[in-house]
Amino acid sequence: MGSMSIWHWIIVAGIVMLLFGRGKISDLMGDVAKGIKAFKKGMAEDETPAGQAPAVPPPSNGEPVRTLPHQGEPATASHVSADRKVV
Repeated sequence: MGSMSIWHWIIVAGIVMLLFGRGKISDLMGDVAKGIKAFKKGMAEDETPAGQAPAVPPPSNGEPVRTLPHQGEPATASHVSADRKVV
């Protein structure tokens, strides 16, 4: 009595088909398939080819790189504005 026989599963499948109908189930399965395809396409787009390096913009020739003072490091005159706020 505890196990499900084939007749139990046939009755359950029949009830499901009566409630939802063939059209809704096939539409649902089609939507699941589209979702899986979109997921695979998105995963394939995320991967960069091994031969290509990621695009990094070249450093500008005229401007030096600006840095922020580290925690605990005293701010120098170049980091402090006229109203004494660290920039």
